[in-house]
Amino acid sequence: MAMDENHVFKRPWYLFNKHFETIFPAIFRKVDVRKHETVRLFTPDKDFIDIDHYNNNEKRTVILCHGLEGNSKKPYMKGMINILIDNGFNCVAWNFRGCSGYHNNYAYSYHSGATGDLDLIIHNTMKRFPSTEIFLIGFSLGGNLILKYLGERSKNSYIKKAVAISTPLDLQSSCREISKTSNWIYTTRFLISLKKKVRDKAKIFPEEIKLDRLNQIKNLEDFDDHYTAPLHGFLNADEYYRKCSSIHFLREISTPTLIINALNDPFLTEKCFPSDINERYITYDYPKYGGHLGFKMKNDCTSYYHEINAIKFLLT
Repeated sequence: MAMDENHVFKRPWYLFNKHFETIFPAIFRKVDVRKHETVRLFTPDKDFIDIDHYNNNEKRTVILCHGLEGNSKKPYMKGMINILIDNGFNCVAWNFRGCSGYHNNYAYSYHSGATGDLDLIIHNTMKRFPSTEIFLIGFSLGGNLILKYLGERSKNSYIKKAVAISTPLDLQSSCREISKTSNWIYTTRFLISLKKKVRDKAKIFPEEIKLDRLNQIKNLEDFDDHYTAPLHGFLNADEYYRKCSSIHFLREISTPTLIINALNDPFLTEKCFPSDINERYITYDYPKYGGHLGFKMKNDCTSYYHEINAIKFLLT
């Protein structure tokens, strides 16, 4: 199902291309942090996950999943948290392993298909907020994660609705797209952060993490091939992408789900814009503009397009 014409998105005149739309909110958007409690959840494998709980004693709770090398305090996370709180939701913003400012306890950390941790967060949330409806919102990598989760657990009755935003449904083509020369600024940013974590972890786990090829890695696919995939039990990047791309799980989803992907998203390829897969449960919203996790609107509204439409979808 596609969104109707009332949801047409218009960007401000000064964000006149996809890169400005993507970069501007990441750098210049200022969002106040609401009152919350940060807790550390210990996992069955003796690791930990840091979680921000925004408890407003509501009967609806949204679990938010951030993107690659993001965290619970990113502007796109806080913006969504604020509009959710204002519309009667509790919020659970969790940090993937190693993303809260503290290295986790293992050589491995998180990846695009690590749905076991999401399942753990969901069940922890149900204990912390009993008798509440559970919703999911995922951004970029987090969007892929929630879609894969919903497809894997198609009979899951825990989740009321879900929204995936700026989601690379096909991981391999998206990694290759972001590695193009025109997207060097994003590749550079991600690799600086990812390589630093590898170097830090190698000091703790020298037998599991080797640095001999790290300096030669110039794109995300190579990084995934040499580090992400083997550290998480995949043969190589090809197997990792094949098994974790959410495009392969959409047909099994039985939870009402909204996918919001801008047609000019610099990270996405045409493979990330299906329109006729499982239309019974999935609504597709593909505005012409928005960039990647951008969506700042022409009227300079405090809330952004994807936030307003996510709320509309969750409340209907």
